[in-house]
Amino acid sequence: MKLTIERDALLGPLAHVQSVVERRNTIPVLANVLIRAETGKLSLTATDMDMDIVETVEAEVGAKGAVTAPAHTVYDIVRKLPEGGQVELARQGEGERMAIKSGRSSFALSTLPVEEFPALSGDKLPHEFSLPASELRALIDRTRFAISTEETRYYLNGIFLHGTKNSDVPVLRAVATDGHRLARVEMPLPDGASGMPGVIVPRKAVNELRKLIDESTEAVTVSLSDSKIRFAFGAIVLTSKLIDGTFPDYERVIPTGNDKLLEVDCKGFAAAVDRVATISTEKSRAVKLAIQPGLMTVSANSPDSGNATEEIEVGYTAGPIEIGFNARYLLDITEQIEGEHAQFAMADAASPTLVRDVSDASALYVLMPMRV
Repeated sequence: MKLTIERDALLGPLAHVQSVVERRNTIPVLANVLIRAETGKLSLTATDMDMDIVETVEAEVGAKGAVTAPAHTVYDIVRKLPEGGQVELARQGEGERMAIKSGRSSFALSTLPVEEFPALSGDKLPHEFSLPASELRALIDRTRFAISTEETRYYLNGIFLHGTKNSDVPVLRAVATDGHRLARVEMPLPDGASGMPGVIVPRKAVNELRKLIDESTEAVTVSLSDSKIRFAFGAIVLTSKLIDGTFPDYERVIPTGNDKLLEVDCKGFAAAVDRVATISTEKSRAVKLAIQPGLMTVSANSPDSGNATEEIEVGYTAGPIEIGFNARYLLDITEQIEGEHAQFAMADAASPTLVRDVSDASALYVLMPMRV
């Protein structure tokens, strides 16, 4: 294997694939990136056995072939090479070393056999549909904050993606919950998605995908089976195993009879909660909302720091209510609301509260109150 490529063209794909590689590995080859040279192109593959990324880039290939080399080391070397230079990658001898040369710099890295490198991608997945990168970004951004990090409830460690109906209209719905809050976001069902199974996309795959599509304007092709999901766009293909578990019946925790309706200016409300929460103890970050017609008092108490209150005008006509929330959870939800006003639908101080963006019916959030 021998190829030449511009340093800047190599650096981006290397940055993408090496972020999948875990820093600690019990299987040595998983610390490596698979570098494969074919006619006019170079492909880079990295995996952690649950997910892999393949990215292809144009290169001047002198000799076809493949090699695996330490992913983080290769990335660090290329990152430190001068901008605009040419980089030569070549397999040396029987493939026990890979040479990296650029200008007056040269490196020889240990390699491991290509045959040992596990393959996740390649097989055909039965369900396939496309959606704009901007819509996929919105689905992820408005739900991933609610993904659970509790490993014992592993089936909550991802986003539940499934096709369903809302008032007889077919929708693609993304749901995440950690038991304290729930995010549910939907969009019109893309062509080809009608027969898809409900799948749980793991948190790491969600986060890697979000980074990869950050600036993409292309459509993303989503392929999936009962056990795997693949996202393909441009020169990148991300394949991930799915969480093997049953997502709970989230509809049961979405309240339907909450009749105390509160409307707030979202930015003003979030700023008030953030200011008042400065005083609350770090562990619970509890704030209390005392609501009466036209007025809400946001307050927090801390035995160590003192107390804080702030009054804000609100749209509210029901009877007075006092309810407590985790300030961080409140702010996570208000960050997702793009319109000017948020609506809170409450029942009482102990029941789940429903939060919506007044100007956007595609998302709803459920928040469990706290005792304060």
